[in-house]
Amino acid sequence: MPPQPANPPPAPDFDSMLSRKFGPEVANYFSGSPLNRVAFLRHEHGFLSQAVRHPSTRFLLCNDLQPLTRGDTPGRLAYVEHGAVQGVIGTDPYSVLEKEMLAQYDSGAYVPQMVFLGIDERAQAGERLEFQGKNLYKGAPYFAVDVTPRLSVKEACESLVKKLGEEGFSFAKGRVMDVEAKDAAIYAESRQLLDWNARNPFCAQCGQPTLSVNGGFKRTCPPSDLARLSSPSAALPTTGAAPTNPSDRPPCATRLGVSNLSFPRTDPTVIMAVVNHAGDRLLLGRQRRWPPFWYSTLAGFAEPAESIEEAVRREVYEESGVLVGRVVIHSTQPWPYPANLMIGAIGQAVPGDGEVIDLGNDPELDDAKWFSFEEVREALRVGTSGLGEEAGAEYREGGLRLPPSTAIAHQLMVSVCNGFVSGVPKM
Repeated sequence: MPPQPANPPPAPDFDSMLSRKFGPEVANYFSGSPLNRVAFLRHEHGFLSQAVRHPSTRFLLCNDLQPLTRGDTPGRLAYVEHGAVQGVIGTDPYSVLEKEMLAQYDSGAYVPQMVFLGIDERAQAGERLEFQGKNLYKGAPYFAVDVTPRLSVKEACESLVKKLGEEGFSFAKGRVMDVEAKDAAIYAESRQLLDWNARNPFCAQCGQPTLSVNGGFKRTCPPSDLARLSSPSAALPTTGAAPTNPSDRPPCATRLGVSNLSFPRTDPTVIMAVVNHAGDRLLLGRQRRWPPFWYSTLAGFAEPAESIEEAVRREVYEESGVLVGRVVIHSTQPWPYPANLMIGAIGQAVPGDGEVIDLGNDPELDDAKWFSFEEVREALRVGTSGLGEEAGAEYREGGLRLPPSTAIAHQLMVSVCNGFVSGVPKM
């Protein structure tokens, strides 16, 4: 079984009342970023212009959303400096203000997507950018850049990818669950923002192309488009009076009031460890596509106008027929495939008929069972791995298989089998 990367450390514990009552905080894989996102600087083109060209700046390149890695540094992502990616993004993509970007917008000119991720404040003096805004901000800037070969930058991206390959770099395959925690968190932010921008190139109200702004964290529908000058049919208004200038676009509701921007979406997903009323068994389910003997905690999407507690009860009932009473939140995990936030919960079943498993409501699960804590503890010790990977050397065929420590399901099971609060299972 490949070694499983450690999860990020939890927030500092100062012997607080909350920690004494509920135990230490659990930090899950894909969380715990070392970067300060300084979100209030994303609109500051003066800052972004300095950041993108600074010697300390690091760029995470993604090709079809897969991050750059290097073979001689297993467990780490690879970052490049400005000179390596300049042929794709140009010298300074932020050389003009956002207002000017809107005035010069041309949907026919492809611009590779770039996202400002934040600054690493651990960088030492002389190896960091220092920007004076309302306060003095110090750190090494990080950006994510989409280098997928396409349109006007196809040749530049292909050349860069080839050059990187010759230098021993490659782009990771599949789900990236094997890099150290701080890199995983940086990749999660990168992947989710690059994916969201790629999925939302058009305005949801008027259907016109949109422009990425605010360091890649927002998209806006510009009032004009220079591409309309070379497309007579596009210049004709669909509604309302004829535009004053040929490049003006038809009116759009998103340009009115404060609702003139599109924001990245995050889809809340509940994932829950359900304990029987006696407190000695755990409900686990399996899907048909999983390997034999592989089980995990139940999960599902929260629906509109539904609390997390209600979503837990509904999903458990729909998938297994079990009725859940009390629900408590355990921890959360960003899951950038494509934009989920896994909200981990622990629930306890209603006694009697509430514990009866019935798979007849929703055909999603192939099976669901109550497992004793002892069975789960043993599986946590010898039977965990990623899908498609071998279990530990002590695992015996036919035993329970469980997700790896990088999955929030694993952390939920550890907590339940060890009294709900500790991060160390009783083996």
